[in-house]
Amino acid sequence: MPLINVIPGEKIPTAPLNTRLPVWRIPGWLLLVVWLARGTFRTVVLAARYWWITGPVAVSWWLAETHGWPVLLGVFVGLVAVGVTWWRLHPVSWLRFGWYPAVAQIRRLWIYRRGWTPAMTACGLVGVHGGDRWVPRLLGVRSNRWGDRVTVRLLPGQHPDDWAKAAPRLAYTFQLREARAYTTNRPDRVVLYFARRDPLTGTVRHLPVPAAPDLSNLNLGVREDGTAYHMRLTGSHVLIAGATNSGKGSVIWSMLRSLAGGIASGLVEVWAFDPKGGMELAAGAPLFTRFAYEDPDSMAGVLEEAVKRMRQRANRLRGVTRQHTPTVDEPLIVVVVDELAALTAYLTDRKVRDRIRESLGLLLSQGRAVGIHVIAALQDPRKDVLPFRDLFPTRIALRMTEPEQADMVLGDGARDRGAVCDLIPETSAGVGYVVLDGVREPVRVRFSYLDDDDVTELAATYARGGDR
Repeated sequence: MPLINVIPGEKIPTAPLNTRLPVWRIPGWLLLVVWLARGTFRTVVLAARYWWITGPVAVSWWLAETHGWPVLLGVFVGLVAVGVTWWRLHPVSWLRFGWYPAVAQIRRLWIYRRGWTPAMTACGLVGVHGGDRWVPRLLGVRSNRWGDRVTVRLLPGQHPDDWAKAAPRLAYTFQLREARAYTTNRPDRVVLYFARRDPLTGTVRHLPVPAAPDLSNLNLGVREDGTAYHMRLTGSHVLIAGATNSGKGSVIWSMLRSLAGGIASGLVEVWAFDPKGGMELAAGAPLFTRFAYEDPDSMAGVLEEAVKRMRQRANRLRGVTRQHTPTVDEPLIVVVVDELAALTAYLTDRKVRDRIRESLGLLLSQGRAVGIHVIAALQDPRKDVLPFRDLFPTRIALRMTEPEQADMVLGDGARDRGAVCDLIPETSAGVGYVVLDGVREPVRVRFSYLDDDDVTELAATYARGGDR
């Protein structure tokens, strides 16, 4: 089979070699026919590929020739009036189905298609097969207010990690803010997200509290593409890591605010641990079923009580169900630990430290199925500080001080795939990257911010067992 039929890309033309070949006499009329056929074929292909240009041009020409220029002008004015009316009456659907699709096609042609081959060549994404150079095929562009999603077909031998590493260079090549590569359901494609503007520059105010929390879809903030960010708590534990003033409190309080409706109704119990003497979490004390902050020994005792509760519940559910469903009688238990390293690494009392480590290890390894979930925050992500970090399916990395810390929290290669936690500005508290088990690419998120007054109001309004 010819090679051209098996390479899913576009061949880069090469200059002919200056060699002496045998002379073949070809009739002029045959050469003319070949040229005409080739030109006709290419014209048809280009007309079909850019139908959104050739179609309106052809229709406009037909109207002008058949009915005259006044009719064409009237049709144009009518379409403009329809578009303006649509925009005024329902701007959301106008942007989604009218404006942004047009922007995507224009940017595909003028920004990406025009410089596609030079960009691929400069960033090392060109493949060589059979002595010819091939460029990955640009399949489509989708745009919104914040950026562009560019779908590309991979060449043989390419891997999504190749595109993840090249994404920052591609962003600068196309003169855009930022770029990241994402996999799709199809293994032969990759999606490049190019950010034109950043929706995460401003503070995200606290979000509405649902009457009944959806544990598989907690609304916590805003993604980098401007859409709402939802987190799944069911069947998961959450690890939050970040430097001082990186916004770990924003993540914790965003989650507690999303759960507040369930706390008030008794569907959710929160067991809070604050090794800083209660300085971080005391404002939300009315939300907590258990609040341990006085000394490590008492905190170890409460954790052991949680383990006992877990085993009792496992005995009741054994043979009945494999996944706990929260009820008022059997509520979901959320164990919130602020500054986990103070309990697992920095304690001088070895016996107490070992008790805490043992209890946390049991909760992390056995608690999810029976409805006990751990949310833990810390500053130091080293392995000797948190030996069981791999037991957290959901990991959040906020601003870090060193580049390698992103991989410590999110997994090997996370920074190469776009989680540049060390480049998050100090002014962007609450901005971080989220990685889920089974998902390769990190998601950039800004969590909502609750100030002291917001936390006090939340605790008073949704106090445990209270009425809203």
